[in-house]
Amino acid sequence: MGMNEMIQFFRQISGRLSSNIYASLQGSSTPQQMAFLRELQREMKQNNTLDTPFNELNVVVFDLETTGFYPENGDQVISIGAIKMTGHQIKETERFYSLVKSDLPLSEEISALTNIKEDELRTAPLASDVLIQFFKFVKNDILVAHHSKHEQSFLQKMTRDILRRKFGHRIIDTSFLIRLADPSMKTSPLEKVCKECGVAVRDRHHALGDAIMAAQIWGYYLQQAERKGFRHLREVYEYLAKIE
Repeated sequence: MGMNEMIQFFRQISGRLSSNIYASLQGSSTPQQMAFLRELQREMKQNNTLDTPFNELNVVVFDLETTGFYPENGDQVISIGAIKMTGHQIKETERFYSLVKSDLPLSEEISALTNIKEDELRTAPLASDVLIQFFKFVKNDILVAHHSKHEQSFLQKMTRDILRRKFGHRIIDTSFLIRLADPSMKTSPLEKVCKECGVAVRDRHHALGDAIMAAQIWGYYLQQAERKGFRHLREVYEYLAKIE
């Protein structure tokens, strides 16, 4: 059995044994953490961001590195990176990055792509601790990601498996604003969009590096949206609903 076949075998067995792929890695949530999550959910329900002027809009741009593309089949998050923005301004000092503990075999392809080693994941923080710290960093801000369906599917499963709660943050894809400028670009890879925006490609496939590049893309197209006369997210939603 080759290495790739063996990895898939372990993932399939893991999936059959338990639908919770983080069961052995989650730890136990404290009463303080549960209180924080309840307060966060309350704040998110009260937070009206659709009508916030773009220059006042707080977002957290983030990226995940994972062992594959399918969380329901056993793939896991191995790192999270994020950076905060207000309007098109990146808050350089407000960053988040962490590896995430995993005891599963890490393929040579993923290790080479992300420059993350198996032994680093063995001693990384528990998924439960990383997820709580990430939510504390984000608070009730909107999340932004490039090709966000990937990130959303993993965060939804992590939150459900580890915290026994529904993932409640709004996630916006960078394509939400890109479509205003060039609809053909909405599914383009990160490198291609960076080239269009004049963003230097650095630390590719590092969660924080990709988050910073996605933040630069978001800021670039946010300024373009403002120049076109859009004032807040609701106007963009309404415009896109008419043309699609």
